[in-house]
Amino acid sequence: MTEVVIAGAGLAGSLAAIYLSRRGHTVRVVERRTDPRLSTTEGRSINLGLSQRGIKALREVGLLDELWPRTTPMRGRMVHTADGQSFHPYGTEDHQILHSILRDDLNAALIDRAEAGGVRFDFEHRVVALDKDLPVLTVTDPAGESHECKAGLVIGADGAFSAVRAQLMRGERAEFHQEFMDWGYKEITIPADDRTRLEALHLWPGSTGLVVAHPNHDGTLTATVFLPFEGPGSFAELTTPERVRAHCDAEFSDLPDLVPDLVEQFLSHPTGSLVTIRTSPWQHDGKVVLIGDAAHAVYPFYGQGMNAAFEDCSVLDNCLAGGDLAAGLRVFEARRRAHTDVLAELSKQNFLELRDGMRSPLFLARKKADLVLHKLFPNRWTPLYTMIAHTTTPYGDALARARRQDRALAAGLSTVAAAAITALVAARSKRQVP
Repeated sequence: MTEVVIAGAGLAGSLAAIYLSRRGHTVRVVERRTDPRLSTTEGRSINLGLSQRGIKALREVGLLDELWPRTTPMRGRMVHTADGQSFHPYGTEDHQILHSILRDDLNAALIDRAEAGGVRFDFEHRVVALDKDLPVLTVTDPAGESHECKAGLVIGADGAFSAVRAQLMRGERAEFHQEFMDWGYKEITIPADDRTRLEALHLWPGSTGLVVAHPNHDGTLTATVFLPFEGPGSFAELTTPERVRAHCDAEFSDLPDLVPDLVEQFLSHPTGSLVTIRTSPWQHDGKVVLIGDAAHAVYPFYGQGMNAAFEDCSVLDNCLAGGDLAAGLRVFEARRRAHTDVLAELSKQNFLELRDGMRSPLFLARKKADLVLHKLFPNRWTPLYTMIAHTTTPYGDALARARRQDRALAAGLSTVAAAAITALVAARSKRQVP
């Protein structure tokens, strides 16, 4: 068995620790932050949407049944506009829904299960160096003392600004792409109210802003306000109560009525940034590997960041089952990287769909047509969103199939249009014959 050191006790690192300890490996997790079970999350999305990929991973490690009562089903999107509210289901089957869960609840459950399996957690330990060839991970403890963590495998699960990734890239012909979105976000809490349907993801799409809210068990919703950093209606402009109130009244329909202290929350809560990360390689010589945001951070607009990270853990576990670390890590990167690159692009595109598409009758009609076709031809037509959220079809394969379906639909519509024009011309010709 292998001694494994994991940098990062977040969702990906804690789940990876469970998988590896179940296979008999000795696992130690080091984390620069304090124990999340002892403090609340700040500056990060509080709620997460659990979909099929994440569900599969939690089922594999035996945690799903324990966590299920802590989730709230989201059966579709409730869109709030000046014309009122409209509900748009995610799918055509009962299981085609998302499940909202608090990040802190999920992270605590993962750490508890990992510790019960013998995993050691060292919090407030910061990664300062990595010798990727040994491998040895060097960390400093809360007192500033330096310690060497020797291992057979080091896993970098330390987030979008990964220290392990930075060390892995040193001396390599590595590729790295980091893209910050020119929009940021703030978290606000929407109090329980009979006017908000609990079993839905709530959206307020505005011309210069977007609000997305996940439901909680107590009837409240945790909302994320997305706005540009600069320009009209931006965080840079909305610095006084009067400006915040006027902007929210104009952009987000009934939201100000649902949140009496909206202005106070907006002005007092921190502003976060959104980043996409792509990098290569993910692994080194069977000794170091990256997972989750350290390998492929994405914008949150497809709700797949956590689910993709959990799928990483499941795939990595499968790839390492044979015992050959070097071969297993190469296969892991080959199986995952191209697909998470696709997810990055889909996540960027879905931002525009949420912000602009949900206000477009044409876009909404197309979405409804997708669901109708899926219901009529379930084995031949599956909407892209359904494949991403409600199946474990690899992201790239899902996009390729969706494009084939779109081409087939376009060809079919062209044929129908041509036949209709031909029939119309023939009918007119008949009428003109004396």
